[in-house]
Amino acid sequence: MEEEHLHEDLKVFQDRDFFRQKLKSFVTVYSLLALSFLLIFTLFAVSLSRVSAISSKLQELPPKQNHNVSGRDFLLFPCGPGSREWEYFGGKCYYFSLSRTSWHKAKAQCEEMRSQLAVVDSYAKQNFVMFRTRNERFWIGLTDENAEGEWEWVDGTDYKTTFTFWKEGEPNNSGNNEDCAHLWVSGKWNDVYCTYECYYICEKPVPQ
Repeated sequence: MEEEHLHEDLKVFQDRDFFRQKLKSFVTVYSLLALSFLLIFTLFAVSLSRVSAISSKLQELPPKQNHNVSGRDFLLFPCGPGSREWEYFGGKCYYFSLSRTSWHKAKAQCEEMRSQLAVVDSYAKQNFVMFRTRNERFWIGLTDENAEGEWEWVDGTDYKTTFTFWKEGEPNNSGNNEDCAHLWVSGKWNDVYCTYECYYICEKPVPQ
């Protein structure tokens, strides 16, 4: 009988010891979970605080600086998001008209768009406009109205020391009244009377 009581007491003791160990394990696990949640909450609070601080600083930036945070618009539309009809080449923007007009009206329309008639002063630029115009007639910013035979670019570029691409036999001042230049066959230049109506090319710097 005493042995049986002894075994029962031992079993109760072991059960209590097992329960205590289980309890300690549960307490440890829950403590770690609570600590993890506290750490996550702290990190979230810190991150939220930093995001709020950065957002406040961005809002304080002047409009120009804030606009330049991302260069995505410039990469997609180097001539400006609102100027999609302009084409970029070699650091400048070009507009190829869809309607015909005289040289002087074309010059005025380019100026209204804060640009000028194109100055084709390099072989690279000539290739660009030649490919784009495809044998159609397009005014460029070249004239000898002030003095016959003294050709001048509209922006003051020195005509005598720069690139030219005249058609064979041109300029010939046929009819004594051909004072304005345009692109013609194969993109080569031709002089014609300034009241003649053809397309035109405007040129302007890339917007800052």
